[in-house]
Amino acid sequence: MDYIEIIGLSAAFFTTIANIPQAVKVIRTREVKSLSAPTYSMLFLGMVIWVIYGAIRNDLPIILANSIAGSLCGIILIMKLLCQDEPHNSEKI
Repeated sequence: MDYIEIIGLSAAFFTTIANIPQAVKVIRTREVKSLSAPTYSMLFLGMVIWVIYGAIRNDLPIILANSIAGSLCGIILIMKLLCQDEPHNSEKI
């Protein structure tokens, strides 16, 4: 494994796990008011395109990282679309 591959794998690792805290928070609290649906839509689409690119180039780190990150981003986007009208814990009487 050369240093370029290590740099790529490190970048893939951090950009993938960066989505975990937000996904966990959204799933637990259903608080999505402050999240941007257009932003998460573009992120999700970008990650899908990265997976396609990785498949064409036969680049497993790109495929894996963006599949996982895209799944987490997709969960956040779905929660944003489904939960935006739900009352939140602080708003319940």
